[in-house]
Amino acid sequence: MAEPQILKIRPYARLLTMLGEQLIKNERIALIEILKNAYDADASWVKVSFEGFGENYKIKSNSRIIIEDDGYGMDEDTIINHWLNPATPDKKRKKKKKDTTLKGRVIQGEKGIGRFAILKLGRKINIITRPADENIEYVLDYDFSMYDDDFLTEQKDNNKKKNIIEKDIFLDDLTVTMNTRAPRNIKKGTIKLGINKYERKPYGTKIEISDLKGSWTNNKVKQVYKDISKLENIFSKKGKIERQENKKKSFTVWLYKDKDLQKYHEQYIEKLKVLLENRSVIQVENGIYDENKEEFRFKLNGKPQVLKLSDPVISGLNVFKERFGAKGEELDERYTECGSFRFGFYLFDFSIEAPIKYRLDNKEDKLIIKDHRIYLYRDGIRVYPYGEPDDDWLGIDIHRGTVSAAQFLSNDQVVGYVNITQKENPYLKDKTNREGLIDEGNATEDFIALLRTILRYLRDKPYKRYRIDIKNKKAQDLHKIEFVNNILGNLKDEVKHSKNALNLIQKAKTAYNTERKYLIQRAETTEDLAGVGLSVETASHDIMAIMGKAMSTLDSLIAETMHNYEIDQNELNKEFQTLRGMLAFIEAQLKDVQLLFKSSKQRRRNIKVKDVLEKVERIYKRILKKEGIKLNIQKKGSPLVAKTTDAVLLQLFLNLFDNAVYWLQQTSKINKKIEILLDGDDGKLIFSDNGPGVEKEDEAYIFEPFYSGKGEDGRGLGLYIARQLLERNDYAIDFSQLKSEKILSGANFVVSFVSEAQ
Repeated sequence: MAEPQILKIRPYARLLTMLGEQLIKNERIALIEILKNAYDADASWVKVSFEGFGENYKIKSNSRIIIEDDGYGMDEDTIINHWLNPATPDKKRKKKKKDTTLKGRVIQGEKGIGRFAILKLGRKINIITRPADENIEYVLDYDFSMYDDDFLTEQKDNNKKKNIIEKDIFLDDLTVTMNTRAPRNIKKGTIKLGINKYERKPYGTKIEISDLKGSWTNNKVKQVYKDISKLENIFSKKGKIERQENKKKSFTVWLYKDKDLQKYHEQYIEKLKVLLENRSVIQVENGIYDENKEEFRFKLNGKPQVLKLSDPVISGLNVFKERFGAKGEELDERYTECGSFRFGFYLFDFSIEAPIKYRLDNKEDKLIIKDHRIYLYRDGIRVYPYGEPDDDWLGIDIHRGTVSAAQFLSNDQVVGYVNITQKENPYLKDKTNREGLIDEGNATEDFIALLRTILRYLRDKPYKRYRIDIKNKKAQDLHKIEFVNNILGNLKDEVKHSKNALNLIQKAKTAYNTERKYLIQRAETTEDLAGVGLSVETASHDIMAIMGKAMSTLDSLIAETMHNYEIDQNELNKEFQTLRGMLAFIEAQLKDVQLLFKSSKQRRRNIKVKDVLEKVERIYKRILKKEGIKLNIQKKGSPLVAKTTDAVLLQLFLNLFDNAVYWLQQTSKINKKIEILLDGDDGKLIFSDNGPGVEKEDEAYIFEPFYSGKGEDGRGLGLYIARQLLERNDYAIDFSQLKSEKILSGANFVVSFVSEAQ
């Protein structure tokens, strides 16, 4: 038997095309990759020069791009054993050791292929580099211009004739020349960049790229400016934009066309700063997701907030449940795997109803905002392409399109940042092609789900409160001044000498009042129907459960009677009695529900509140027992009586019970309680539970339509409808404000059956 052959992997030269040209999306990203190398080399400045370009940056034969920095340069060992070797493990090893640069920077590159982004820009590369503490320059020359774009053919000059040779070209067939010389280009001195003078240290790197590929235009270079200005985190720790003042760690990029500095991006960033500070309606600053505590902490418009993942306002959101299960059950078995991270968001209102102080008055302001999204930064350096206007990395617009636009903020409505680090987020890694994060295990999916969750919360709570305040203020302003009637009254004064005009105005006023009355009736009918729907849904759970048992019993009896066996009459009678009991329960439930329907509503009459309360208690009896909730009804003084209809009281209690049971289900308390006080002497009822209670920020909004603290488990109509129905009877319901009206530690609602008209 022959000895086994030892084979070696020998990549073709076209691997460089895949690493440099095909893997890197465009010239802009390629340039950023080169700048990241300068950052890792502790450069304090980088000068990028476009030289020899024509009008609108048209590439000419002598066009070249020069990138010069004052980083620490490369010595001979680094050049031979790391720079020229794809996928070098050097930076990866340093990352694992948690090494930083001398300036304290966390190393950005790790895959060892970003340097081949140069090939996206041109085919000829000249690199001059001088390491610190060496009085020598190393000069590297790449010249791949003799090869075609895919490294499949080689062009050779033979006696001034060009021959195209097709052959297998391997990576080790490519050569790079290296020369050493006394310092000629990189010397100690002074360099002027803009109006600033920098010390030109006796070390650094200069890269000249020629035989350029691709294309450049004014717009593309303008975008490069924006990219450069956003390379480092444009947000401070407090979430405000600022220039870095720490000279030791500063990293500034200057961009020239020939000898002309291009410098308008500073004004662009300053304008964004002003808009974020003065025009955003919601500001979320100093945000952190703490993985150990499983909670979000942040300042909401300056006020500290803490939201645990177990909080129903978080765990009740569909975007949370889709990833972590109902009530975050999946997290009972594990922690999130993305690690802790920091964030800040600024929310804008582009609608015409926006108050003047938040309104974006001109097209330029709106374009500046819409040119930014939510950026991702790792150790202070941007992860591309997150933050680009056309990138929806959190799937915000996808959710708006497939679920409900009203439930999500639009992608262009939010500007912000998320900060991760290699230390705290080791499983969040960049894709090789620099197009965002790769997914390793659960980390990236957890990360994106958490960000979607906090954004959904901001839309569902703070932003919704903001919109409610606008609507209420507008309605109050119109109501206070009786807008339409006042206008008609003013018109009468203007045309008092015209009989025809006065008649027309009077007709318009009569028609307006008639239509207003009609719309109020329609609104009340709609509220009645919505209330019936919510109440029937509550009652239907028990009805369907008993119906299922009844059908099962009936099916069993039918199956048994189909055989020719002798039937035990006593057993059959028991089965029929059981079946009748089930049907009697269903009948009682439906009779109670039937009182809600319009056709059964009678004129108002004096009703003992306790009688209706006992009907609702029967409906909730099963679920109260299942959840271990103890119900206690106290009576004080004479019987509590309300002049209303059964339907109003039924809907009131169904909604109060529904809320209390839901919130008690969210707690881990052993002794869950609902206590109801019927105070006939004062004509009021207090409905109390020992659940988590109502958040301070929610107190002013819990009776607003479609505002719910239950996440997407609630519709936000129950308490609104209850209040509307009571107000039609001159009664009231409110959240308890007095200590004397608070029975238990959770939510306490006070219902007054004393007519407000008296």
